[in-house]
Formats: sequence, C-alpha cells, structure tokens
Amino acid sequence: MPTGANAKREAEYRKIERKFKKEGRYKGREEEVAARIVNKQRAAKGETKATHTPPRRSASRRKTRTSRAAPRRT
Repeated sequence: MPTGANAKREAEYRKIERKFKKEGRYKGREEEVAARIVNKQRAAKGETKATHTPPRRSASRRKTRTSRAAPRRT
C-alpha cells in the first residue's frame, strides 16, 4: 500500500489479499492486484493527492476535422 493510505484502506487491502490467496486467484500477484483495487477505490473517492488533468488545447486545435475538410465533389 502507498504511504498516506488510512487504516480503513490498509485493512481492506489485507482482506482482499487474503481472499485472493484463499481462492487461489492471481497466483503470485495477489499483493499487486489487491493494491491496484484499493488504489482505484482511493482515486475514485478523491483520497489521493495527485490528479491528472489533460492540458487544455487552444481554440484552433479544438475544431473537428470535418469542419476543416474540403467540400466533397459530386
């Protein structure tokens, strides 16, 4: 688990990891998959610090290709 995760998420991580080991799912990758699941839940709830926002494009780049395309000949 990453640093900064609260006790609830740590417990959930351990529970998921034990469940995968008991069921025999994700052989050798139980820790990784459990961590990914918990991290995804943390990100969805806004508990993570870093958020990725795509760069804004200029107005000229927002135009669609169809609006700039040459008219079709009939």
